[in-house]
Amino acid sequence: MQEIERKFLVKNDAYKAQAASHKRITQGYLNSHPQRTVRVRVKGNQGFLTIKGKSNKTGTTRFEWEKEIPLSEAQSLLELCEKPIIDKIRYNVPVANHVFEVDVFAANNEGLVIAEVELSHEQQPYTRPDWLGKEVTGEVKYYNSKLSQKPYKEW
Repeated sequence: MQEIERKFLVKNDAYKAQAASHKRITQGYLNSHPQRTVRVRVKGNQGFLTIKGKSNKTGTTRFEWEKEIPLSEAQSLLELCEKPIIDKIRYNVPVANHVFEVDVFAANNEGLVIAEVELSHEQQPYTRPDWLGKEVTGEVKYYNSKLSQKPYKEW
């Protein structure tokens, strides 16, 4: 299972008017090693366990395995995670043939807003909305696992 995505900073909040939905997400890392991360996530009333491999040279592609787990188990596993826990609101914003996921970070990462778009292959074209800013695909400091180690407020 390959995850292929591109990440961008967001220039303004115009995406909110276009959002189809939004949910709060809390997530932590049981392991944040650069070769592999193990993430626990609570998204709304669902729990997930995710394992991701190392990104390729461009930062767009990496192995990803995700499994839904009971909410109570995810909440218990969050207690074991490295601190701090990531807290954000995710907006799902349809744009042409894709859905951009816009994460508005809170707590130690407040002020950071990142949009991601998943693609079927690295060269797949996509429509770029006006609110999309600088591309940060492959910039490790923007990975959620790194934001849990060195939050945006410490930059």
